[in-house]
Amino acid sequence: MERIKLAIEKARSNAQPGVRATVRGRAGAGAAAPAQELGELNYVQTKVVPLSADHLERNRIVAYNKNSNMSWAFDLLRTQVLKAMEENGWRTLAITSPTAEAGKSVLAINLAMSIAHYTTKTALLVDFDLRRPKIGSYLGLPMERSLNDLLGGDAELQEVLVNPALPRFVVLPTKAPISHSTELLSSPRVASLIDDLRERYESRIVIFDLPPLLSSDDTIAVLPKIDCVLLVVANGMSSRKEIEDCLHHLPASNLIGTVLNKAESESHGYYP
Repeated sequence: MERIKLAIEKARSNAQPGVRATVRGRAGAGAAAPAQELGELNYVQTKVVPLSADHLERNRIVAYNKNSNMSWAFDLLRTQVLKAMEENGWRTLAITSPTAEAGKSVLAINLAMSIAHYTTKTALLVDFDLRRPKIGSYLGLPMERSLNDLLGGDAELQEVLVNPALPRFVVLPTKAPISHSTELLSSPRVASLIDDLRERYESRIVIFDLPPLLSSDDTIAVLPKIDCVLLVVANGMSSRKEIEDCLHHLPASNLIGTVLNKAESESHGYYP
């Protein structure tokens, strides 16, 4: 709880305007060295879509270029998150925030790219923010087919997956908001999809970008189906009560950590 208190106190401070997102993670102690990379993968059924570097930069997606000097924070977070997940046998990760505009979707994209770059894992990023989907637009994906078509029974899984021309990284985007999202996320159809995505490849880490926890009951409805959760707190935007309300809803047993986002960097490291 001491580490959570640090996050709460930091979140109460005023955010610095114009500062790019800086990640401060606390997903566990220690740091594991990057594992040996998987061999190159050939995507036969999955659609391959090249991304625009300028578009990614405008949307603060920095981990696409593994040589970027701005991706270090996501690499550190990746190492801590994977260590905790491997210790517990977890392969599905939910990312949420107390309220909107915390930067959770941007963090989810950068974390998934970092996992794809450096490890023996493959990363699948799923846009489960069915009320305000953003993953596809942040990446600049065309989205002729998306999760909307899959859940509507108009497409098969292989038809809606996209590889953004980055080895070991696949995206399942959502093109448009979906009505009755809470009922859908709590349905057997979504439970079956999550199981399928988790079990299809043993080396796969599946990251679900979920809605803000306090904005609706969508996240609470789907969280029991996902192994663990990462809470993103925006510096100066989330109140102490909002963070405490989130901790009340999130089971301590699978809360993998709390990330302080949109904070001005003081050093290249995690809070103790």
